[in-house]
Amino acid sequence: MQPVARLNAADQGMAAPARPRSWLRRLLRWTLLSMAALFLILAGLMSLWAFAPPVSTLMLARYAALRPVERQWVPLERISPQLIAAVIASEDARFCRHAGVDWQAVEEQVSADRGPARGASTIAMQTAKNICLWPGRSYIRKGIEIPLALTIDRLWGKRRVLEVYLNVAEWGPGVFGVEAASRRYFRRSAATLTPRQASLLATALPNPLLRNPAKPSRRHGMLTGINLRRAAAAGPLVNCLAR
Repeated sequence: MQPVARLNAADQGMAAPARPRSWLRRLLRWTLLSMAALFLILAGLMSLWAFAPPVSTLMLARYAALRPVERQWVPLERISPQLIAAVIASEDARFCRHAGVDWQAVEEQVSADRGPARGASTIAMQTAKNICLWPGRSYIRKGIEIPLALTIDRLWGKRRVLEVYLNVAEWGPGVFGVEAASRRYFRRSAATLTPRQASLLATALPNPLLRNPAKPSRRHGMLTGINLRRAAAAGPLVNCLAR
């Protein structure tokens, strides 16, 4: 009987290492299933948002905290061409030349070893972040942001990407979208912005919680002057938006 007992013990010893591998397989399977489910949910939302107005994750957070949100959706046709040119000149000068991700800018950021900075973010990437992801900088978020940006650029087209971006971008505490920002800071609609007002709004976007378009700091005013000149010559930068 003793040899049998020793054999059983040996068998058990040989079988033991299989348990961790089984646990890892289950973890991997659930991870893949979760990622597939998330992808299907996002794909459905992207298809819906090609037509329906989306809200941003920051807006949802304010709603959940019972904090006020100012936002009035307006179609691209009711947004000043000066604002459109100013935002593209400020945020994504190659907007019409890439497919949602500016790989040249990404490569420059990686080469400079500065991490996932805003300088490499296109309008499509910022739109994907605003409606699907969380604020802040990380390689994980950027890794999710890039395929989402490529998807919406192809699925929606340039006009819709820009339209969504201009309607969900944050322009101050609780102020979302260009229409709410135009009325808050200049008491006029987004369709009637002057070139200077458009540039003040565009150059506030990188730091909307600290830059007040109605009361620009010296640096903000300097950036606005630069943007005014770039926006005035922005014809080739916005040619993909023509119908």
